[in-house]
Amino acid sequence: MEKETKTKQPRAPHFWEAIVSFLGLIVVMSIGIIIFKVDPHIPMFVGVIIAALISLKLGYKWEAIEEMMVTGISRAMQAILILAIVGMMVGVWLLSGTIPTMIYYGLKLLSPSIFLIASVLICSITSLATGTSWGTMGTMGLALMGIASGLGMPIGPTAGAILAGAYFGDKLSPLSDTTNLAPAMAGTDVFTHVKYMIKATIVAYAIALIFFGIYGFKHAASSDVDTSQVTELMNGLQDTFNINPILLLPPVVVILAIAFKVPAIPGITLGVIVGAILAPIFQGNVNIFVENDAGALVIDHAGATFGDILSVARNGFTCNTGLEALDSLLTTGGLMNMASSILMTIIAMMFGGIMEGTKQLEVIINKITKVVKSGPGLIAATEATCIASNAVMPEQYISILIPGRMYAGAYRKAGIHPKSLSNALESAGTVTSCLIPWNTCGMYIAATLGVTAGTYLPWAVFNYSMPIVTLLMAFIGITVTKMTPEEQAKADAGELVS
Repeated sequence: MEKETKTKQPRAPHFWEAIVSFLGLIVVMSIGIIIFKVDPHIPMFVGVIIAALISLKLGYKWEAIEEMMVTGISRAMQAILILAIVGMMVGVWLLSGTIPTMIYYGLKLLSPSIFLIASVLICSITSLATGTSWGTMGTMGLALMGIASGLGMPIGPTAGAILAGAYFGDKLSPLSDTTNLAPAMAGTDVFTHVKYMIKATIVAYAIALIFFGIYGFKHAASSDVDTSQVTELMNGLQDTFNINPILLLPPVVVILAIAFKVPAIPGITLGVIVGAILAPIFQGNVNIFVENDAGALVIDHAGATFGDILSVARNGFTCNTGLEALDSLLTTGGLMNMASSILMTIIAMMFGGIMEGTKQLEVIINKITKVVKSGPGLIAATEATCIASNAVMPEQYISILIPGRMYAGAYRKAGIHPKSLSNALESAGTVTSCLIPWNTCGMYIAATLGVTAGTYLPWAVFNYSMPIVTLLMAFIGITVTKMTPEEQAKADAGELVS
């Protein structure tokens, strides 16, 4: 009688093995970015190799590891598609004159003293109405960066103000994906979740408004502001583009589409289409530049054609006004200019897929929950895990999905209302994603606003004060709430607790 052959099953990771993968990535990324000043792509891939080697040690076959990587990439596919379409949108909006028009009217209406406060408020209203930080940054944020250049405002504080407004709305709007995902993971409803978030969010928002208000007034009163450049840039825009209020239609279409719950991808695509229609109508006399064999820019022809629309959607727009500041600002966009961000997202999600599939992050979380029992302790552990997830499995949704799934039982066992968990998930998972350079949000911001995380990090006041405020409020009982016996019974039965 033949002996039955047993297939060796992969084992659960030890704590130290999970730590090796986690710290291995951090060390390699830190050495590559800080010491050698290279782009994060290859260091991130080295992190993938480390995680894969640990997985082989755990007994996983290569085929299974490869499947985990593919699964990880598939989870970020929506983000990848949005990155690609936004790249096309920026190129087309530059050709059509939409972004130049937004910058022109912004320069006309805003002054340096109120600019940062206005940026926070404009982005707040947009993100509350649409529920998307990415859509806000890709429309209003992009124009505000151009206006900042004309007003002589530094790009770091400007980006920080844009992020404050964009993530304020993304966190509180019932239309936001993360605002719906967090309560679903925790076990409560979206309106209970939003209502519970308001106190801590308003405190962090007020801190940001006060900071940007004071900084904006001080900067405007100093000699650093060069207002003479405003007239020069406005003249350059008028000489190069046909400026018309109708050209504000594409961003209005995108904002309305998302506000009326049109999914993000078709909503942004509508903006591309409207911009493409307006380009030949309003920019019929604009000089189109191409590079000759010697690499110099020469006039190819006058007027935007269908071929130009296709070209800028792929390669981006080239501006040649003779004004260095304006040319640098408006030479951007295109699908190919998003390639670096898209590739980084793919490599990062390969790592994230392995870490989730082999349960390496789960082992670390389980170790934490064995020693953390109190309400504030659970809030601190949740926020730390969300931030770690944003770094290790660098996609905003995963930083809410995984910790939410992992900690729900611990909160229920401690008798803490699930809205306390959902609030902690949003206070750290949603808003800190942009602080990680290789996170999909950090990569999107770098590609769209043209500013790296290292530049805007010191100024992202709302984003790093939000988890701190939530944690401090937990110690005084504002962001930790005990369940009543009736609520506990509902939670134990797997029902939503409102």
